[in-house]
Amino acid sequence: MDVQSRSSWPYIASATAAVIFGFSFLFTKAALDSLDMFQLLGSRFLVAALFMSALKLAKVIKVEITHNKLKGLLSVALFQPILYFIFETIGVERTSASESGIVIALIPVVVAALSVYILKEKLSLWQWLSILLSVVGVILLTLPRLEGGSGQATGILALLGAVLAGALYQIFSKKASARSSPVEVTYMMMWVGALFFNSIGIWQYARVGQIHYYFSAVLSSDTTIAIVYLGILSSVGAFFCMNYALSRLTPSKSAVFINVTPVVSILAGFFFRGESLAPVQLLGAAVVLLGVWGVGASGQPRTRKSLN
Repeated sequence: MDVQSRSSWPYIASATAAVIFGFSFLFTKAALDSLDMFQLLGSRFLVAALFMSALKLAKVIKVEITHNKLKGLLSVALFQPILYFIFETIGVERTSASESGIVIALIPVVVAALSVYILKEKLSLWQWLSILLSVVGVILLTLPRLEGGSGQATGILALLGAVLAGALYQIFSKKASARSSPVEVTYMMMWVGALFFNSIGIWQYARVGQIHYYFSAVLSSDTTIAIVYLGILSSVGAFFCMNYALSRLTPSKSAVFINVTPVVSILAGFFFRGESLAPVQLLGAAVVLLGVWGVGASGQPRTRKSLN
């Protein structure tokens, strides 16, 4: 394999993750028809963690979690999956799949902004203008939903919380890559998610004497396809692709590929759930994507000093 081919793999991995995440909104929405938030998150990450553990036992992957790696890995897991998925699942539950995908497309913008303060990168004037343009797009996108009631507004705010957590995950995953492999980062994320979300979910159901329902609902055939997709493809597959890309690219460059996610999400919502978009939302979507494109098209930001 030549140098040019090897250098293309991080970009292919970033694009693959974005496509998988685009469809994940559709499967999340479908699963939430039968499960509550912690049932879905607990089962999703338990499937992912067990799948990775099986690969580890079969010696398909190599995982060595040492003390000097642990702090960095736990920092990544705090933002992703814990904070990100709490916010994202609330947001998806209270908005449409297409809206969810479009708002989450702001992650590259927030990554670029945070890089100035955390990674000491310098953004151009064009990049800052692109960031403001994306904010305008989100305002246009949310106007019809904000008029519909406080529940819908809460959904948009939750998605914006997911955007911030997702951006911080990319920053800290890049830092963790100095000591840990992409497989180790992904492995820790899956097990932390499984333990955290299942602990809360089981406690909630045990408190009201319905612990049996927590497991019976998850095992229902109606949710099997969604949980398998979210657990194996969207959790293990997509996050490994992202962690791999972040180990070789700067967060700003890798995050730009998330602009593929809302396109896939819109198409999935339209074709599979019969969702529609108001004209002002279509305009907002176009403005958001234009702003996200502007951040990436203006060139890679210059780094003033090293990550470490």
